[in-house]
Amino acid sequence: MAIRPLVILPDSVLRQVSAPVDTITPEIKSLAADMLETMYDAPGIGLAAIQIGVPKRIVTIDLSKSDEAEKAPMVFVNPEVIWTSEETNVHEEGCLSIPEYYEEVERPASIKLRYMDLDGKSQEIAAEGLLATCLQHEVDHLNGVLFIDYLSRLKRERVTKRFAKVAKRESAA
Repeated sequence: MAIRPLVILPDSVLRQVSAPVDTITPEIKSLAADMLETMYDAPGIGLAAIQIGVPKRIVTIDLSKSDEAEKAPMVFVNPEVIWTSEETNVHEEGCLSIPEYYEEVERPASIKLRYMDLDGKSQEIAAEGLLATCLQHEVDHLNGVLFIDYLSRLKRERVTKRFAKVAKRESAA
């Protein structure tokens, strides 16, 4: 297992659509382990493979909040939202690829997700609340969509410009 560097806005890699995983291989299992380690180190509650520069449809999530809580890692391969509720929730979202920026985003309150587990078996999960929000956020990443895309154009442009300035400063240094 290894901690991998995170891809940060404005890197265009974040806008790539990730490719499906055909079969669960030792490399896929190793990637999932690296993703979990990277996510815990950041620290965050969700990570899509594209956020470490790997355009594969893999998501890791762990909603256990504190270091004291027992870890509850979840890995979703080829996740696909197959149902969403009409009822919505608003959660403050952040993103490891957009560090230290948070905004409220409205999404369906409940979802059903179909995915493949690390044994290659097809699974479905019903999710609500924070898990539903996190799953939708991470599946969006696999489709090249960021949570800032749900904000007003003005807010989105403001945060994009801010991160572009930081990236330009760091590349000049």
